[in-house]
Amino acid sequence: MALQLNFNQSNKIFYMKRTNLRIKLFYNILTLAAILGFASCDSQLHESPIGIITEQTPPTNSSVVYSVKNTYQLLSNTLNIIGEWGWDDGTVTRNDFVLQDIASGDMMKNWKSDGDQAWMDKFSDFSITPVNAGVKGQWSYDYAGAARANLSISYLTDLELCKKIALDEALRKYMLGQVYFLRAFYYFDLINNYGDVPLVLEPIKSFSDASKLAVRETKANVTIQINKDLVEALTLIPDGKYSDNTDKWRVSKGAVLAMQAKVALYNQQWATVLSTINTLESLNYYSLNANYFDCFNQTKKFAENEDIFQANHESLTTPASGNGLCALMGWGFVAPTANFINSFEANDPRLSYTVEASKKQANKLLGTLDGTNLGNDDAASNKIYIRWADVLLWKAEAALESGDNATAVAYINKVRQRARNTVTVAGTVPTAGTLPDRPASIDKATIKDWLVSERRAELGFESQRFNDLKRWGIAKTFLNGIGSNYQDKNNVYPIPQTEVDRTGGAITQNPQY
Repeated sequence: MALQLNFNQSNKIFYMKRTNLRIKLFYNILTLAAILGFASCDSQLHESPIGIITEQTPPTNSSVVYSVKNTYQLLSNTLNIIGEWGWDDGTVTRNDFVLQDIASGDMMKNWKSDGDQAWMDKFSDFSITPVNAGVKGQWSYDYAGAARANLSISYLTDLELCKKIALDEALRKYMLGQVYFLRAFYYFDLINNYGDVPLVLEPIKSFSDASKLAVRETKANVTIQINKDLVEALTLIPDGKYSDNTDKWRVSKGAVLAMQAKVALYNQQWATVLSTINTLESLNYYSLNANYFDCFNQTKKFAENEDIFQANHESLTTPASGNGLCALMGWGFVAPTANFINSFEANDPRLSYTVEASKKQANKLLGTLDGTNLGNDDAASNKIYIRWADVLLWKAEAALESGDNATAVAYINKVRQRARNTVTVAGTVPTAGTLPDRPASIDKATIKDWLVSERRAELGFESQRFNDLKRWGIAKTFLNGIGSNYQDKNNVYPIPQTEVDRTGGAITQNPQY
């Protein structure tokens, strides 16, 4: 039976109860503004006309504080944050695993081929159209997140309001730093997926405001704003590995620096990448865990050394905040391709920590090694966005592109050394000779091949690979070599057709879609 029917009928597993105690923010999958509205607990999407914000009550101290926490929500895999079982809109959960992992050739939609949610399969062969649910859903999540950030920023930069509601000044600055970072994060995802996008930096309160913003800004100008937000965030987030020792999932100074380095990496600003990572290294906040799986192990959340920024999932909360992607995996979703499995070097323990093919488990995403969380929409496993091994490989790449081959090889070997010293899933020591150090080399192309392979093995199923292929300029060669039909136009996804239509074409479609 199709998943859509199963999900609707299997309330015991999937139904997320709504409560009158919840302050729910809705997103009307609109264009430019991605408008955020406060509403009652109606489970349907907000139906107001384009560009309207309505507030039932004036902001209070508690509602402003809550608005910041709520801005994180769109980064999670919790089910039905937007709408209610909106499969046709791609909004049941975030679609990073579709737009990145399936598109990259690492992941298949299902362990067993079927027709359920066929829109996901379109990313395997790039038969993606502007009405595809995946591109609609990711657009919705990112703009909803940016809109929530804009609302929080509007509160936290209104000093008169903050004084009126008795908001502590140190807390105000700290929360402002968080939402600046989050806005930058959402827009970074948008430009990497869609190219030029509407840039909205404040809540929209009128039709005239909305119409003025119904236009795509250049990717370069959006990047300028992303960097500006990150600079602001860096001045406002306190020092320390964790910015809050209670809510350790909140944006930290390390997360801001890492994000600055990643933005520079994607823009080939190698000197900036190196200097920013050098600063981050000097803080001594992070190091490689002894065991590769510790980054993902749900029992070691915030008690390991490597994770820098992650979306926190918790079980048994109201409103629900569990990892809903685990629910989909219980229905057979999320499987490795043969090409991905075969890409690993002999005896690399990272393969079985990522996927256990014999048991049909994506261990890394489940946060467990025994299948626990399969089918659980309320799992406590976190979604990892940035971790230290990723940063070390950024430094290797920037060093290589700067002509420092020795440093590039050294940082690749740091990651390989940890991998070969990790005991296997079975608890055994990897065979002698597993993942030997890469030798010194003066050949840039050879080292680049090592880097490409290392990133795939180290970061598999972490929604990094497709963007890597695109920015390296090898997406077409690699993907068509494994049977995809990748075309030059696929360097960006189509703008959702609903957004083009709602603006009468003011928001234009990407070429050849």
